[in-house]
Amino acid sequence: MNWEDPHVHPLELTPDGNLLLAVNTADNRLLVFDVAERNGPRLVSSIPVGLDPVSVRARSNSEAWVVNHISDSVSIVDLRRGVVTATVYTDDEPADVVFAGRPERAFITCSQVNRVLVVDPRRPDAAPRRLTLKGEDPRALAVSPDGRFVYAAIFESGNGTTLLGGGLTIPDAFPPNVVSDPRGPYGGVNPPPNAGTTFFPALNPENPPPPPVGLIVRKDDRGRWMDDNRGDWTDLVSGPNASASGRRVGWDLPDRDLAIIDTASLDVSYVSRLMNLNMALAVHPSGSVTVVGTDAHNEVRFEPNVNGRFVRVLMASVDPRRPSSRSIHDLNPHLDYTTPTVPQALRDLSVGDPRGVAWNARGTRAFVTGMGSNNVVAVAPNGARLGQVDVGEGPTGIVYDAGRERLYVLNRFAASISVVSADRLRELSRVAFFDPSPVAIKAGRKHLYDTHKTSGLGHVSCASCHIDARMDRLAWDLGDPAGEVKSLEGQNLGMGLPMPPFEPFHPMKGPMTTQTLQDIIGKEPLHWRGDRASLEEFNPAFVGLQGDDTQLTPKEMAELRSFLATLTFPPNPFRNLDNSLPRDLPLPGHYTTGRFGPAGQPLPNGNAQRGMELFRPPSLLAMGLFACNTCHTFPTGLAVDMTWDGSKWLALPTGPMGETRHALASTDGSTNVSLKVPQLRNLYEKVGMELSQKESLSGFSFLHDGSVDSIARFVTEPPFNPENDQQVADIVALILSFSGGDLPRGSLTDMYLPPGPDSKDSHAAVGQQVTLADVTPAELARALRFMSLADSGKVGLVVKGRRMGLARGYTYLGNGQFQSDRASERVNAFLLLASAAAGAELTFTVVPSGSEWRIGVDQDEDGMYDRDELDRGRRPDQPNDSRRFVEGVSAPLATMVP
Repeated sequence: MNWEDPHVHPLELTPDGNLLLAVNTADNRLLVFDVAERNGPRLVSSIPVGLDPVSVRARSNSEAWVVNHISDSVSIVDLRRGVVTATVYTDDEPADVVFAGRPERAFITCSQVNRVLVVDPRRPDAAPRRLTLKGEDPRALAVSPDGRFVYAAIFESGNGTTLLGGGLTIPDAFPPNVVSDPRGPYGGVNPPPNAGTTFFPALNPENPPPPPVGLIVRKDDRGRWMDDNRGDWTDLVSGPNASASGRRVGWDLPDRDLAIIDTASLDVSYVSRLMNLNMALAVHPSGSVTVVGTDAHNEVRFEPNVNGRFVRVLMASVDPRRPSSRSIHDLNPHLDYTTPTVPQALRDLSVGDPRGVAWNARGTRAFVTGMGSNNVVAVAPNGARLGQVDVGEGPTGIVYDAGRERLYVLNRFAASISVVSADRLRELSRVAFFDPSPVAIKAGRKHLYDTHKTSGLGHVSCASCHIDARMDRLAWDLGDPAGEVKSLEGQNLGMGLPMPPFEPFHPMKGPMTTQTLQDIIGKEPLHWRGDRASLEEFNPAFVGLQGDDTQLTPKEMAELRSFLATLTFPPNPFRNLDNSLPRDLPLPGHYTTGRFGPAGQPLPNGNAQRGMELFRPPSLLAMGLFACNTCHTFPTGLAVDMTWDGSKWLALPTGPMGETRHALASTDGSTNVSLKVPQLRNLYEKVGMELSQKESLSGFSFLHDGSVDSIARFVTEPPFNPENDQQVADIVALILSFSGGDLPRGSLTDMYLPPGPDSKDSHAAVGQQVTLADVTPAELARALRFMSLADSGKVGLVVKGRRMGLARGYTYLGNGQFQSDRASERVNAFLLLASAAAGAELTFTVVPSGSEWRIGVDQDEDGMYDRDELDRGRRPDQPNDSRRFVEGVSAPLATMVP
């Protein structure tokens, strides 16, 4: 199951410099390498941790903390014994951990809930202190040289852009059509020109007039809201007439990029206006903070104008004592961005998708990894390029070894460690490690991420906007004034239900938010309008949008399709542990809209079970004509790829590539009349724009263009008829809890309740853990709860730890029985539970159903269980390996690079 979760700090040296720690995300393990030897790194242990580890930090030479993104946990690892000794429970999607302050505390970012947990490492089971950050998706952490301050990078900080409404057709809908307001800089002309008083490219005279649409504006350094034609919209965004855009006077989008946490007081301050995606952090020996990431130019309209040049790769330097004294440098100074395509030799100099940064001891060189460009670039403090070296595919983490003047680089996609000479920038060796990922992932991933291969300047890729196969939280106007109208031929228009007339797709479609790539294969047609029949119809974007010379070959396109088909939605953070819908869900950050009382008040707790009743027949919440579930079917939210013949739902034939024909609707109230009914499984990731408040964390949220600021706002739009704010809260709770399956399906004979397509998503319990040492009643109850869930067959359960001094693994069979990693041995659950003790810790982990055998007892899936292989002197991570292997003294899998 591929969640494609991002590395944050996946590589670390112990304080004495003797051990290199690396997360093996695909295999759910911490790898420990000995680098003290001349021919190192040498793998000395592979320690099971939680699901999708993304960061590791050494607290000492003998203790490491590993952050498990899917498990919502931190594994505390005894490096000497090679075992997890305790599990720290976190909030949703933890990303990084550091140690700082006096007394020492652990600081853990929890990205989905915008929090930092403060944990006492001497009492990791005690309740943490929670700090809420005013920014979306905090991830990477760093510590000041004196240990007084902790720095947190806000990954989805935004870039000061937001959407002004202009494409709604329903009277009194939100937001108002301010782009058409005569008080605007163009007197109400919509769409406004982008080149003085005209359009560039010029309008195609064969087309009908373009529809009025929304407009993206960006706050400049003066605090003015400007469009790409130097039109000033400030008066209608934050000024005296802000209500014209649905905002409050003084509304702001602060664009906070770096949080500074005082470990003594736990006060938080911020640095703003660095870049859009803050990917990695490092502290310069002087104490200044270095941030690397990317900045998007989504305020520029039309695909021909942004072709190959829609993103910049940046390094920012900030003196935390003077946060306003920032300097920002383009990490690709050889590019002038005057053309979308340059010769391949120049492209190969570029760095793309930077995910790691480290300084040398003197502070004269920063080393930045390009996950998309498969290289490491050396940069001076002033941003000047000093050199580069190619490494393995997908480099993320990087560590500087001052004693040996070396760099260690974790190549995630290649599953290897590169050893690089820091002074000569030469790769000295490459050490491979085990990667259980299927061929579909290994072969197809590069077509999403590789910036040198898939773009004209070498610094962008599909993943520049579809970050980690997800979203950049921005909207883009990628229309083309010179383009052609596309017909609706072959589309499933309205599922055969009575709907208003549909209209062909105009090439000037207006802004549309970036969509996730999770579970899109088999859910065609694609894009907001459904104007791409299959993935293959995006192939021209490699040339027209990314500036490359050629499109992907049919074989490469098939590889990309197979890779995308592995992408899965993660466990839903709002579901109960048994995957049921919550009945009393707090809704912080969700507000009333003013339909039933004062606007901007906190919504009451929501009951998602009641929300489901409102979503389905007999409730006809949509204009009194349809149920929400008629179009947004369970479990995905998509419409069916069927049509109603008057008495039953009939399946439609698939296309030549196996593509489906999910329905379009014409009832969205948009000037883009024909829109695909969108899926609803990641809407909780799009919360953050809130126009009832004076400040928002995001400039885009819901509807195809991101103009509707909240879920509550959407369900209180004029076409919908909830009766009060409690019903609104109940529907919000349902929508937040949408992913996870286990929702009632429709019927082939019910017009209002069609049966929706299947969903690639995860049970809410997947990843959950408990480590048993001195077993408490609460821990025992948690382990027994896991067994009960596994008995249902919806999840698997594994146990890892040490028994009688040996590393062991177990897979739950059901009915209180575990299969051990010796084929001849089964263990009663209560005997296994009773064996847990300090020094013989056991960690229980809930895993996706079907993966429990690989994770629990047969790491390489060769049919011989792990302990049996170890007993025979064979490697458990090498299928059919006949070489002798002594546990704890593994030979390196190294390739010397000439």
